[in-house]
Amino acid sequence: MKYPKEYLDEIKTRLKVSTVVSKSISIKKRGKEFVGLSPFKNEKTPSFTINDEKGFYHCFSTGEHGNIFDFVMKTQNLKFGEAVKTLALLAGMRPYTFSKEDELREKNWKEYISLYNKYINFYHDALIKNSSSKIAKDYLKNRNLTINEVKKFKIGYVERTSNIYDELKKEFHENKLKESGLFYFNERKKIYVDRFKDRIIFPINNISGQPIALGGRIISEKDNVAKYINSPETTFFKKGSNLYNLDIARKLSNKVDNIYLVEGYMDVVGLSKNGIDNAVANLGTSLTEKQIVILNQFFDHVIICFDGDTSGYKAALRAAENSIKELKPEKKISFLFLPDGNDPDSFANKHGREYFINFSEKNLISIHEFIFYHYKKQTDDNPSSLAIFEKNLRSIANSIRDEFIKKYILEFFLEKISQLTPNINKLEKKFYTKPTKSLKSTQKQFNETRNLSQIELKEFSFLYIIIENLNLFYEKLDLIKNVKIFTKENQLIFEEILSKFKSNDQFTVEDLNIDSQLIERVKKYASIKYIINNNKKNEEKIYELLNEIIRDLKNHELEFRIEELESKFSEDLSEATFNEIRELKKMQKIN
Repeated sequence: MKYPKEYLDEIKTRLKVSTVVSKSISIKKRGKEFVGLSPFKNEKTPSFTINDEKGFYHCFSTGEHGNIFDFVMKTQNLKFGEAVKTLALLAGMRPYTFSKEDELREKNWKEYISLYNKYINFYHDALIKNSSSKIAKDYLKNRNLTINEVKKFKIGYVERTSNIYDELKKEFHENKLKESGLFYFNERKKIYVDRFKDRIIFPINNISGQPIALGGRIISEKDNVAKYINSPETTFFKKGSNLYNLDIARKLSNKVDNIYLVEGYMDVVGLSKNGIDNAVANLGTSLTEKQIVILNQFFDHVIICFDGDTSGYKAALRAAENSIKELKPEKKISFLFLPDGNDPDSFANKHGREYFINFSEKNLISIHEFIFYHYKKQTDDNPSSLAIFEKNLRSIANSIRDEFIKKYILEFFLEKISQLTPNINKLEKKFYTKPTKSLKSTQKQFNETRNLSQIELKEFSFLYIIIENLNLFYEKLDLIKNVKIFTKENQLIFEEILSKFKSNDQFTVEDLNIDSQLIERVKKYASIKYIINNNKKNEEKIYELLNEIIRDLKNHELEFRIEELESKFSEDLSEATFNEIRELKKMQKIN
């Protein structure tokens, strides 16, 4: 029995060839392609290439060529059906079992797609060709849209007096028309009514580009009528599992690493008009974990950019709390807040593509920073409020599925909280917290530290532990002497400290022959200082914290060396270089 073409196409759509191949062999990006050593033959020079855009791999040494199904079959010695099941699981899709239920579903699916295509084509053509659609054309013109955007997104207009129901009934059963969500039954008049009448419609496609639902925007403003509506959920349309424009945006994942997630259809269309096609919209519901998982299949960085008003901010907060659960080490989620009164569509139209992208790069706030500063704004200067604050943040951090990310997000939260009570163990000083600032003010406050690299901040913590505990390291110099420091100013401090230790003379920080401003910089930005100050008498804890930081610094050293060798490998394709990279990656895993 044959698998339906649509089922196989969706697997191929969801999985890049490089994603599948990288599970088996080490590959390196070179231009638009990836290269690696052939899995089909022992070789010293990589002859295996992968092209995600065209969806195939090719081995020049053996002549092997094919798609993801071919690769899994040949490398894992599987039959086609087994390869399909393996890849469907990897793509997060249901297995196809060839049951009567599957066959009926396939038949219903084809009818469903046919029905939606006929409906969309009818009203798209009506918008373009009918003079009676002038009100919709004027609306789109006022929103700065041209015929190009109308055709690209297949936008249509359902006139108030239009009803395609009787025409479609000639081809489709009444139950199919009802189940599609395109029509609803008017009990008073005893007729089926077009759900999207008097609305501009935006086709919502699945990941393969087939229409599965609609979004509709009212033309004539009316009280008690929703401005936007979506198709109701059907067998083939689940709001929380789809994203508007993903079928188009995903094709850019080989060219850009980031994707803008916006609130509305017009935001996506407006950004596209201004040359920003890597944008999708959620479908009238809170952002779901499933939607983040889908975006992570294609992009490394999700930028959530909702409207610059109160409702946009609230939507962003809900999105942050839902999406942080799916944060992974190799993925990023950031937030972009536009000036008050702006949405992505109006902001891009007003300023253009370059300004929008530059503004984005300079004003991103990471998901954990956004969550922290939001809840910080809610606290009062009392122990009960701060306890609730910490409890909320711990709960959010513990919801993260990836254990490594969970660890470091929780560490970030706890270090930030400790800054609110630096003197909690010093009875002679009064409990004090600085007055809460607005999110924008807080952003300015931490902009200075955002300009520092993560490795620089780790170095500050490493040096701070030593500076504050000089007496511990006179006889423990072996713990620190081989640590590599990367930034020039921190190197000067560390070398001077080592020199003093080796001279066997007792010394203080003031004795260091270093500009005092460099020392003050370490003390100012060392994120670990409050933990250290609260554990001054706990040597075991200090050594434990030191070892964690040293491990992070060593990992950075390994990453730095791997990047150097990978750059070298892309030029010389040397087996020795490749083997060294492999050994360093093994060390990385052990460390």
